[in-house]
Amino acid sequence: MDFTIVIPTYNGANRLPLVLDRLRQQRNTEHLNWEIIVIDNNSKDKTKEVFQEYQENWNDKITLRYSFAAEQGLAFARWEGILAARGELIGFLDDDILPDNHWVAAAYSFGKEHPQAGAFGGQIRGNFAVKPPENFSQIQSFFAIRERGEQLHLYDPDNLSLPPGAALVVRKQAWCECVPQRSMLIGRVGGKMLAGEDFEVLLYMHKAGWEIWYNPAMHADHQIPERRLEKDYLLSLIRGCGLTICHLRMINAKKWQKPVIMGKIILGGLRRYLQHWLKYGTQVQTDAIAAGEREFYLSSLVSPFFFIKTSLDAKFVEVFGKKS
Repeated sequence: MDFTIVIPTYNGANRLPLVLDRLRQQRNTEHLNWEIIVIDNNSKDKTKEVFQEYQENWNDKITLRYSFAAEQGLAFARWEGILAARGELIGFLDDDILPDNHWVAAAYSFGKEHPQAGAFGGQIRGNFAVKPPENFSQIQSFFAIRERGEQLHLYDPDNLSLPPGAALVVRKQAWCECVPQRSMLIGRVGGKMLAGEDFEVLLYMHKAGWEIWYNPAMHADHQIPERRLEKDYLLSLIRGCGLTICHLRMINAKKWQKPVIMGKIILGGLRRYLQHWLKYGTQVQTDAIAAGEREFYLSSLVSPFFFIKTSLDAKFVEVFGKKS
C-alpha cells in the first residue's frame, strides 16, 4: 500500500461527507494504491451511519475502511489510525479540512522524494463562515492556518515552528519508532481545550533525527464556523495552546536545562504580557484579537506551573492509582 488517509472524527456526521467527497475527486492518483480510514473517536451522533451509507455506495478503486477508537482524545484516534494504516505514508485530515484535488498526489510525491522527512505539511487556508475580525492574521496560526509562501523549506522544531496536525503527512516508520503510545498531551477532551498533541509527536520525531518539512504544493481549506470566532471560544482555544508551551519545551530538554527553560518561559511571558498591556491597556475588552494575544502571553507565562502540577498529578496516579 502506497498511501493511507486517516480521518479522525468526533461527532462528525455533518462534516465527514464533505471530506469524503473531496477525496473522491483526487486527481493523478491512478498509479497509487491508497486507502481511506475513518477513525470514529467514540462519537455520539450518526457518524457511523453516515460512514456506512458512503461505504455502501463506494464504487471507487480506493479502499474505504472504518475503525473505532473508544478512548477519547485526538492523540488516541491518531494512534488507532497509525496501527490500522497499511500505507508507508499516512496523511491525517481533520474532519473539517478539505484538501484540494491534488493533495494526495502532491503528498505522495514529496514523501517519495524526501526519504528523511518524518512529517510534512502544506498550505492551509481559512474558509470562514463569517468574516473574521480585523487583524485576524495575527492569531490565525491557532486555527491551523499555514500560509508560508511558495518556497519549500524545513520547519524549525527547536523554536516550536511546526506544521499543524490538521493536514499532516507522516512516515509510518518515523511515527512507530519515535512516538510513545501514551503521550503527555492527548487533545481537547471533556471540555478542556488543551492542544499541542500534534506538536508533541513531531518533536519526538525531530529528536530522533527525522526532518519536518513545509511542502507548498499541498493545499487545503480549514472550515471555520461562526462560533469559533466568538471571543469566548477564541480565548479558550488560545489558552489551551499557551498552557502546553512548557510541556513541549521539556520534550527534547536535558535534565539540567529544564529549570533554565522554565525560567526563560516565565520571564519571557511576563515581559511580553507587560509590553502588550502597556500597548493595548483596556482595549482588550473590545478587541478580540488583542485579547487573544494577551491570553497567549499569560497562559505561556503560567505554563511551567501547569506543567509541574500535571506532572505531579501523573506521578500521584502512577503511585496511588486513579485520583479520587
